[in-house]
Amino acid sequence: MSRKYFGTDGVRGHVGRHPMTVEFALRLASAAARVLAPDGGSVLIGKDTRLSGYMFESALEAGFVASGVSVKLMGPLPTPGVAYLTQKFGCDFGVVISASHNLYEDNGIKFFDRTGGKLSDALEHAIEARIDEPPTTVESQRLGRAVRTDRERTIYQDFCRSTMPDGVTLEGLKLVVDCANGAAYKVAPRVVADLGAEIVPIGCSPNGRNINDGCGSTQPSLLQLTVPGVRADAGMALDGDGDRVVMVDHLGRTVDGDQLLYVIARHRHVTGTLKGPVVGTVMSNLGLEHALAALGVPFRRAAVGDRYVLELLRETGGELGGESSGHLLCLDKTTTGDGLVSALQVLAIMKQTGAKLAEMVAEMPKYPQILLNVRTPKRIDLSTRPEIAAAVSAAEARFAGQGRIVLRPSGTEPVIRVMAEGQDEALVREVVETLAAVVRQAAAD
Repeated sequence: MSRKYFGTDGVRGHVGRHPMTVEFALRLASAAARVLAPDGGSVLIGKDTRLSGYMFESALEAGFVASGVSVKLMGPLPTPGVAYLTQKFGCDFGVVISASHNLYEDNGIKFFDRTGGKLSDALEHAIEARIDEPPTTVESQRLGRAVRTDRERTIYQDFCRSTMPDGVTLEGLKLVVDCANGAAYKVAPRVVADLGAEIVPIGCSPNGRNINDGCGSTQPSLLQLTVPGVRADAGMALDGDGDRVVMVDHLGRTVDGDQLLYVIARHRHVTGTLKGPVVGTVMSNLGLEHALAALGVPFRRAAVGDRYVLELLRETGGELGGESSGHLLCLDKTTTGDGLVSALQVLAIMKQTGAKLAEMVAEMPKYPQILLNVRTPKRIDLSTRPEIAAAVSAAEARFAGQGRIVLRPSGTEPVIRVMAEGQDEALVREVVETLAAVVRQAAAD
C-alpha cells in the first residue's frame, strides 16, 4: 500500500504548495497526535535554518497543544540530535522541520518514534488516514504546554563527544567544518573545537535563505578549495539537517559516503570490532563491494533510503551501513544517520593510526558511476514499460557483466534516477544517456 504524503523521509515539498502549507501542517500535527500520543504526552520539535521553519514550527505547535500534547521547542538542531533527545527526554515522539539537502524554497516534516527511530510504514499509513479529519481541540484543562528548550542542545553535543574512543581527542588536527548554513551550525563547530582541533568554520552563517547554497555535502567545492588553502588536515561537509557528511582530504579531494563507510569498516575489521555484514544500497559504488570482499567482509545492498539500510542491518545483525550521499549508520553509536558522529569516527581513526584520510581511502577503487535525474511531469511505473525493460537489457548486454544499471524513482523529488557504473567511463556515459532518453520519452507519452 503506497503512502500519499510520506516519502522515504517524511513529507516534503515546495513551500506554499500542497502539502507544504500551514493548513496541512496543522492537520498533520493533529493526526500525528491522535496516532502517536492519543492520551496526551509530549513531542520534541527541532528544525533547520530555513525561513519557513518558523511558520511550520508555529503550526505544528498549535496542532499538538490543541490535541493535548506538550511541546519542547529545540530550535535549530540536527535531525540526529532530535532523534537522540526525543529518546533522552522520554518524549512520545519527535519532529524535524527540514528538507535536508534541498534549497530553502523547499521544506519538510519528518517524525521519530519514542526510541529515536523512523516511524514504521504502518504508523505513517495511520497518520495519513486521519489527515483529512478536522484538527482536534481538547478541553482547556487537557491542553498541552509549549516550552522552548534550545539551550539543552548541549546534551546532544556531550553525546557526540562521547562517541569518540576513550582517550582519543582531535588535538593536533586542523579541520575545516562546513555546516551548509544549516541545522548543525552551532553544535558541530563547538563539538570539534571542544575535542581539541583547530577549526576553520565555513557555511556557519545562516540567514534563512542560504542553506545548502554553494556549500554543504551536496556542494563541497568551497570546502575543497579551503582545506588545502589553509593547509588543513581534512574537512567535513554536513548537509542542511546534519544527517549526512562528506569529507575532503588534505589535497582537496572529496571522500564520499562509500569511501567513508569503507574506512570505518576496514578499521573495525582490523581491530576485530566489526559485527555482521556492511550494508549499502543499490547505488553504492561497486568499488566498495570489491574492496570489502578483498578483506573478507560481507556486503549487502538495500533499497535506497536509510530506513531500508536500517531494516537490513537489523535483519542481518550488522551495525554499519550507509549511502553514497554520506548518510551513514553506526548503530553501536546512534539510532539514525548522524553526519557529525560519522565524521568523528573517521577522524578518530586518523588519530589512532596516524594515517591521512587520503591514505585510508586509497585501497578502495571507485568505478566510474554516472547518475542522471530525469524530471517527469507524472509518475510512471518503470516495471510496466516494455521499452524501458528492453533498453535496460540492451545496456546490460553491452556491459557484459562488467557494470551495473539502476533505475529508480526518487522518494523526495519528481524524478527518475538513471545510474550506471563500470570500468569503461565512456561506455558508462553512453549507456546512461541512452537510458535517460528512453525514460524521458516514456514519461512524455
